Amino acid sequence: MELMLNKLKSTVTKVTADVTSAVMGNPVTREFDVGRHIASGGNKLAWKIFNGFKKSTKQEVAVFVFDKKLMDKYQKFEKDQIIDCLKRGVQQLTRLRHPRLLTVQHPLEESRDCLAFCTEPVSASLANILGNWDNLPSPLPSDIKEYNLYDVEMKYGLLQVSEGLSFLHSSVKMVHGNLTPENIILNKSGAWKIMGFDFCIQSINPSEQEPKFSSKEWDPNLPSLCLPNPQYLAPEYILSVSCETASDMYSLGAIMYAVFNNGKPIFEVNKQDIYKSFSRQLDQLSRLGSSNLQNIPEDVREHVKLLLNVTPAVRPDADQMTKIPFFDDVGAMTLQYFDSLFQRDNLQKSQFFKGLPKVLPKLPKRVIVQRILPCLTSEFVNPDMVPFVLPNVLLIAEECTKEEYIKLILPDLSPVFKQQEPIQILLIFLQKMDLLLTKTPPDEIKNSVLPMVYRALEAPSIQIQELCLNIIPTFANLIDYPSMKNSLIPRIKNACLQTSSLAVRVNSLVCLGKILEYLDKWFVLDDILPFLQQIPSKEPAVLMGILGIYKCTFSHKKLGITKEQLAGKVLPHLIPLSIENNLNLNQFNSFISVIKEMLSKLEAEHKTKLEQIHVMQEQQKSLDITNQMKPLEESKVDKTFTNLGMCILTSGPDCKENGLMTNQRKGSLTLEEKQKLAKEQEQAQKLKNQQPLKPQPHAIIAPVKQTKDLTDTLRDNIASLTTQPISKPKVPSSSSFSSVGIGMAFSSSVENTKRNGLNANMGFQPSGFGMGIGTTSQNFFSNAGVTGMANMNMLPTANMPPYSPMNTTSPVVQQSRPPDMSALDSLFGPQKPKVSMNQLSQQKTNQWLNQFAPPQGTNSSPLGTQMNVMGQPGFGLQGNPFFNPQNFTQPTNSMINSSSASKDLNDLFG
Repeated sequence: MELMLNKLKSTVTKVTADVTSAVMGNPVTREFDVGRHIASGGNKLAWKIFNGFKKSTKQEVAVFVFDKKLMDKYQKFEKDQIIDCLKRGVQQLTRLRHPRLLTVQHPLEESRDCLAFCTEPVSASLANILGNWDNLPSPLPSDIKEYNLYDVEMKYGLLQVSEGLSFLHSSVKMVHGNLTPENIILNKSGAWKIMGFDFCIQSINPSEQEPKFSSKEWDPNLPSLCLPNPQYLAPEYILSVSCETASDMYSLGAIMYAVFNNGKPIFEVNKQDIYKSFSRQLDQLSRLGSSNLQNIPEDVREHVKLLLNVTPAVRPDADQMTKIPFFDDVGAMTLQYFDSLFQRDNLQKSQFFKGLPKVLPKLPKRVIVQRILPCLTSEFVNPDMVPFVLPNVLLIAEECTKEEYIKLILPDLSPVFKQQEPIQILLIFLQKMDLLLTKTPPDEIKNSVLPMVYRALEAPSIQIQELCLNIIPTFANLIDYPSMKNSLIPRIKNACLQTSSLAVRVNSLVCLGKILEYLDKWFVLDDILPFLQQIPSKEPAVLMGILGIYKCTFSHKKLGITKEQLAGKVLPHLIPLSIENNLNLNQFNSFISVIKEMLSKLEAEHKTKLEQIHVMQEQQKSLDITNQMKPLEESKVDKTFTNLGMCILTSGPDCKENGLMTNQRKGSLTLEEKQKLAKEQEQAQKLKNQQPLKPQPHAIIAPVKQTKDLTDTLRDNIASLTTQPISKPKVPSSSSFSSVGIGMAFSSSVENTKRNGLNANMGFQPSGFGMGIGTTSQNFFSNAGVTGMANMNMLPTANMPPYSPMNTTSPVVQQSRPPDMSALDSLFGPQKPKVSMNQLSQQKTNQWLNQFAPPQGTNSSPLGTQMNVMGQPGFGLQGNPFFNPQNFTQPTNSMINSSSASKDLNDLFG
């Protein structure tokens, strides 16, 4: 990057130095600003060509500069000869005025360092275009390096040179004497212009007689700048020291050959022995065949051969050359017509411009931009021609890039945007509005293009308003939203409300309907729809336009009409319009169809809203109930499980289902409660179908006392009670119950034992039996140990309700309640013989416990070794839902000592 910058800097410095050294001090610089070095031209390409501007008018020019440093190698008299020769050529060019000659804007000025004069803007010389880059800046300008001549440019360029020679030979009676590619200049528009009259020869005969020209003998001792280019010089100049107009025609033939052969001349001349070279050239010309001219187009090959003929009389003159069929090309004729356009009247111009759109696609873009476009834009000063010229300019704009459009076309179009007459100008712009909005910069759109559209909407002509309304939807997507909202829409509404034309009103509604998609939803609801109610007329076309806007807004995905708008404004407006007498059956059906669609949407949306509100209210109500029932959830579950346990022990499995049904009949259950009840039914069914399990022996984790059977333990208790004063009961080892995993709670006092009799000793308490669930206390029957107990009524009683947290009684209440001994009466009644405690424990305990053990192979938790409250292994009852500790509360029951325990035991066991 730094290297490129340095290179660019050095280039700019060099160019600036060239300009400074060459032009500084020359009087030309007082009136003109000299710019960049762009080309070279003239004899031996000695003239450097710079672009420039006139200071007063900013008019673009080309500045030709001859640097006197080129003559440093010559002696003074030779320098004077060169300067005289150059001055003569420029002065002669300045006096001559013709479209085919280079136009001089400022005459030659001489300073100590240079010669300079100004001409019309120039692109390059033909020699530069053909590859001769002498005296050009470095690096080479890209517009010269990449310049390729098109066929139409070659044809019309050679035609222009022929026309220039015709002017010199016929009107001026002059021979150019040095017609070469160096002396043919391409101006900014691409036209070929003749310059370099350094060796021109004027006729010595009066104008009314046949012209006669004198010639000088070739002097090889003169400086090269004082001699013409021998490669394009006719043989008679050297061999016979004569010249005539035909000599210039030979030069034209040599130029035509070079143009079609990439700048290569037909003959190479040895300047050291020029006579010998021309003698050899004369011999070759006499034997010139088609093989030498194969690169020249066939339809002009014979004419070139004639131009290069040795005999001057055989060569066509300039007038004849302008009429050959080779130049009868559509493109060349079009360009020729443009060059003579100033000579035509308006009728001829209008006819030509009407047919021009058919020719433009056949021409190269550069030719159109350089040659045709400037001629077209120059006609904008003639208002009558603008409607004929403008379509062609816009057609060219379509083929241009945005940058080219802004640079070459927009500056000339800007004044035309403001023209209101003739009215066709506005129509043409409206038809090409998409092009203008696409390529015109936003600022220019806002300042020039859109105001033209606004003027069209406000125009007094109904036709203009209709056309504008019809065209606006085609470019609405290109208009910025603020301009659409604040400027365009209000004018469309005004045109609809204020016009007296039904067509304008209908077109206004149609236009609004088509551009709805480019508007904001709320702008449509707040601004467009209320406007529809302001339209006074009730003609069917207007009503259908109103209906169309409503329907488009209603059915559009981005827009839509809210439920409130439908109910409050739209339907109250549409329903009365639907019964207007002017509407026919089809129009009425259209109204009714739209109204029904709106009503259906209104019904569906509002019904959906109400349903959602209802669901939300129900969910809120259920949530409130759930929150209220949450504190009682544990007690309800415990009560349910207690009832289910009582039913299983008393009435069988059917009692559980009856209890569930009873709970369901008592009140409405929530979904969560129903799910819990369903799970409980499933667990009860599993318990009903499972097979009884026999208790398996388990390894003893910690050393414990030898386990005694229940009879021995009871007897030991009796003996201790009878022999010692009763102060505190002896706590038996819980290892006697570890085989089944259930600790049967014994009474902690003799007084309680006497009162409750056998129930106290066997652990059957009025509130149920105690099950150890993980307490860490060693004293299983202490008051602290009872905290981890869950109570459940396991034997049928007549007066005791199922256990629940709500009916948990305090120790005082338990003491005052009389024990129900009916279970013992049925156990030891006359119909059943009394058995020992060993037999009872073997026959009843395991059988009773096994009904709660889950069967093997079920999905419930397997029966595993569990640690009881004493830290000893026991049966885990986790698989049984009725023994899940989470389903029960844990009331603390203080066991009261009974003084009648010893008496009751003596009565029972003797």
